[in-house]
Amino acid sequence: MGIRFSIISVLFLFLLSWTSFTSTEAYDALDPTGNITIKWDIISWTADGYVAVVSIFNFQQYRHIQAPGWQLGWSWYKKEVIWSMVGAQATEQGDCSKFKGNIPHCCKKTPTVVDLLPGTPYNQQISNCCRGGVISSWAQDPATAVSSFQISVGQSGTTNTTVRAPRNVTLKAPGPGYTCGPAKVVPPTKFISNDKRRKTQAMLTWNMTCTYSQFLAQKTPTCCVSLSAFYNKTIVPCPTCSCGCQNGTCVDPKIASVVPALSGKNNLQPLLQCTQHMCPIRVHWHVKTNYKEYWRVKVTITNFNYNMNYSQWNLVVQHPNFDNITQLFSFNYKPLSPYSGINDTAMLWGIKFYNDFLSQAGPLGNVQSELLFQKDPSTFTFEKGWAFPRRIYFNGDNCVMPPPDSYPWLPNAASNLATSPFIILLITFFSVLILM
Repeated sequence: MGIRFSIISVLFLFLLSWTSFTSTEAYDALDPTGNITIKWDIISWTADGYVAVVSIFNFQQYRHIQAPGWQLGWSWYKKEVIWSMVGAQATEQGDCSKFKGNIPHCCKKTPTVVDLLPGTPYNQQISNCCRGGVISSWAQDPATAVSSFQISVGQSGTTNTTVRAPRNVTLKAPGPGYTCGPAKVVPPTKFISNDKRRKTQAMLTWNMTCTYSQFLAQKTPTCCVSLSAFYNKTIVPCPTCSCGCQNGTCVDPKIASVVPALSGKNNLQPLLQCTQHMCPIRVHWHVKTNYKEYWRVKVTITNFNYNMNYSQWNLVVQHPNFDNITQLFSFNYKPLSPYSGINDTAMLWGIKFYNDFLSQAGPLGNVQSELLFQKDPSTFTFEKGWAFPRRIYFNGDNCVMPPPDSYPWLPNAASNLATSPFIILLITFFSVLILM
């Protein structure tokens, strides 16, 4: 009876832990409040529906939406149609055969909407539209961290009590990864006139919140980290198959010159250069120089994907010496302090028109910079891998780090390393002896 009870207890605890993991899979410890909020403001009523301004706010500190841009989808509650749109368009019109004369823009029960491209005529634009679906992260550029469009909806109801919010909202940015909650009624948005002398407000406002999960976005990682230091000849590569092993689906660097050019168009299906790690992105951290009161690091980001250019890329690095960084030579820098009193995380990104664009794999497919840190005598050391980052994110995705026991060690630590296999063997022997 006691054994049976113990087994049931273990199963219960396993199920409890499993449910707790699934409920927090979208939580990001470095950006605990980050999300994308979709605001649906009904600004006027029409004969059979309403006109609304829909805004997509990216409140994530370092995760942006890159080309080919966002796709927003939903299911109508009733038999609504989209009469017209400004600043965006539905990807399909659907079956509008029952309408005579004035044909709706979209009659689908589950429309999908995309942003218009740059260069759209002014009479088809509204504020914050027409960037091809590209939205900056909040820390990089708050002014372009929002995208908006106007939509005229029919057959929907014409009052606050008869109109219904869209359901089953989906957001691709540009691929999967986001999970959106149901629409919630919030206080109406207030608008200020251009001369700032008058305020108006929406008739009704709904908010939908979307959170990101790297596991939902892709089953394998998208970047890895390699390490080196001036005090050790060993270059620690990315772990083998860090991003999965794709046998026969990569490009040999020897024939890379025949790979067709991108022509400015990104493809979500990667075409990778053959490497031992098979990652689209590799970040290399090199401890370069040691001074009396400072130490210097060189960071290099290399693109191994022939199908993707990375615009507005960013890097998030966690290291305890970021509380005393002195100078960056060709990257922008912003401290990220999700928890008060701890300043060990930095966001790095390229300088506009200089290195904010990471080209596809090839001779130009890399960006680099150097970081100068001031030493804190109470914490600074080159021992035990302290000079290397604790973790690195590229474009919001966690990169695979080498195992800590493979980090470049100081020369005087070689004797300790030499005995480590013997120690491991000894521990294993005694463990087996105890079990016997």
